[in-house]
Amino acid sequence: MRRKTLLTLLTMLLVVGTVLAGCGSKNAGGGSKENASAAKDQILHINLSAEPPTFDPAQAQDSQAHTVLNMMYEGLVRLDENSKPVPGVAEKWDISSDGLKYVFHLRKDAKWSNGDPVTAKDFVFAWQRVLDPNSTPAPPYAYQLYYIKGAEEYNNKKTTDFNQVGVKATDDYTLEVTLKNPTPYFLSLTSFYTFYPVHQSVKDNPKWAADPKTMITNGPFTLTTWTTGQKIEVTKNANYWDNKDIKLNKITMSLSNSGATELSSYRSGQLDYAGNPNGEIPTDQMPAVKKELKNELNLKPIGSVYFYQFNVTAKPFDNAKIRKAFTMALSRQEIVEKVTQSEEKPAFGFVPPGIAGEKEDFRTEHKDDYFTENMDEAKKLLQEGMKEEGYTTLPPVTLIYNSSEKHKKIALAVADMWKRNLGVNVQTENQEWGVFLKNRRSLNYQIARAGWSPDYNDPMTFFDLWTSKSGNNDIGFKNKEYDALVSDALASSDNAKRMDDFVKAEKLLIQDQQVLLPIYYYTNVALIKPNLKGVKIDYSGGVDFTRAYFE
Repeated sequence: MRRKTLLTLLTMLLVVGTVLAGCGSKNAGGGSKENASAAKDQILHINLSAEPPTFDPAQAQDSQAHTVLNMMYEGLVRLDENSKPVPGVAEKWDISSDGLKYVFHLRKDAKWSNGDPVTAKDFVFAWQRVLDPNSTPAPPYAYQLYYIKGAEEYNNKKTTDFNQVGVKATDDYTLEVTLKNPTPYFLSLTSFYTFYPVHQSVKDNPKWAADPKTMITNGPFTLTTWTTGQKIEVTKNANYWDNKDIKLNKITMSLSNSGATELSSYRSGQLDYAGNPNGEIPTDQMPAVKKELKNELNLKPIGSVYFYQFNVTAKPFDNAKIRKAFTMALSRQEIVEKVTQSEEKPAFGFVPPGIAGEKEDFRTEHKDDYFTENMDEAKKLLQEGMKEEGYTTLPPVTLIYNSSEKHKKIALAVADMWKRNLGVNVQTENQEWGVFLKNRRSLNYQIARAGWSPDYNDPMTFFDLWTSKSGNNDIGFKNKEYDALVSDALASSDNAKRMDDFVKAEKLLIQDQQVLLPIYYYTNVALIKPNLKGVKIDYSGGVDFTRAYFE
């Protein structure tokens, strides 16, 4: 009797839920009252599928933090709708003829959210924090500042004098930066969050980045609410120098890793934007979404890659033949057609289409044919690798991924392919975002899900990840030949020579050593309300909401 009553109640709830979902779908574009209210209030509602571990620009390393930090901070430059650098805190700059010296002239109306002026000394302070060899934990992106003369030496304790680093405030509104080598993309790189200024009040407060009361920011918005596990809210910064061009009054972010909840919230009007890079549209709902919400669906190929990575220090993946066997034993076309269903392209290299090459697109100029999907060869390599290691049976293998319905479905499909094609049982394990990142950084895994979106439009952003000195190298890979190729490309002003170095480096990563397992090149999948304008989705899939507005 109790079971029957429960089933009846569940049936009633499903009926009510279906009716509500139908109502939400019918008004997905927003009715006239909804449009008028949104235009009046200018409050944007989005979702983050994971809670950012930190809002400290020196410590951040994930797309969730990236999106929110872009709302709260501004660097020397920012990127426009064409991903080109335009004035930010710096209103203009001079570049020496040899490309080594940059002199940034800061605008005098740039202020922190508390009213203090943003000065060149704030940039020096922030960059020194990133490079400080005693920072705990070590900032993962410290190597991004190695383009600056003396930065690497200071970070590696070869010198203890920060005055030897090529960054100095010649006065409150002039920042002089001297590079080690000419770097054509350095200007764009200064828009990245690791290069953001930080208010000097954080100096003696290690918990400043977790408390809205101590988050003094210089961008279009300031953090006003952070309720762990529930909501993050930023409010228009009245002291931002370009305040007149910021139309939104507030951006509210829910925190849910459920794609189904996100889509339902979008349909019902609770969200104005849903999908990548910070949310998710359920893969099994894509056929319905394409049909019912086609005018609100944005499908855009982007320069980002979805891959699995091997911990090359952990058994059994310290053996290259075993890594190659696992890589070759997948059907990528089956994954993108039957699992993700968002028009992604199978990946057989690491650098995605859309990244600049010598004259055009790197991927067009250099095909990604570093391996093939060959089940028979995969079985052979697995047996050879096991014999080399003295295995009669393969040690237990676990694949970890961060909590997400999409990641889970891909992981289960991949594990099933490994079972069918290699006869190997692989356990899958989902982990909360912060735990997942910590386990990857500490090499506490065997295989892990990963994705990479470029920090700037040059192949270097895909290769300096895996040098032995990179703070983002969480696979345990150390290779002198690889380091030398990346170092040569960093030092060279010959673009043809740089691209040749990149091809050799990619071949070493993907073909020779197979430390990465590419799966597909991303497509940005997003739903955007028709009355929401000004959302910028760049070449990498990054989304900038700062100039968005409702009409």
